Amino acid sequence: MARNLSNDLAYEILSVVEEIPEGMVTTYGTIARLIGHPRNARLVGRVLAHAEDYGDYPCHRVVNHEGRLAPNWPEQRFLLEREGVPMKDDTHVDLADTLWDGR
Repeated sequence: MARNLSNDLAYEILSVVEEIPEGMVTTYGTIARLIGHPRNARLVGRVLAHAEDYGDYPCHRVVNHEGRLAPNWPEQRFLLEREGVPMKDDTHVDLADTLWDGR
């Protein structure tokens, strides 16, 4: 985990991830906005890269703003497809009907 990143902030991010319904996805930027740090999507990504240090969270439901899957994580696509999330192509989810905005 990054040295200056507080555990409270990490748990705040992960608590949002925990709320993403099965079969839906959200973006790093949406999570950043929901926790009051709208310009810190990369921070969200850093936390999610180390989420296993905090417990079991459905991080596979988080994609970038274009719906692109995380690079070097082939299991993400499998996990999303198993939940019924439609794919646009090999590396992107179809955000049209599956984007969760926190409401």
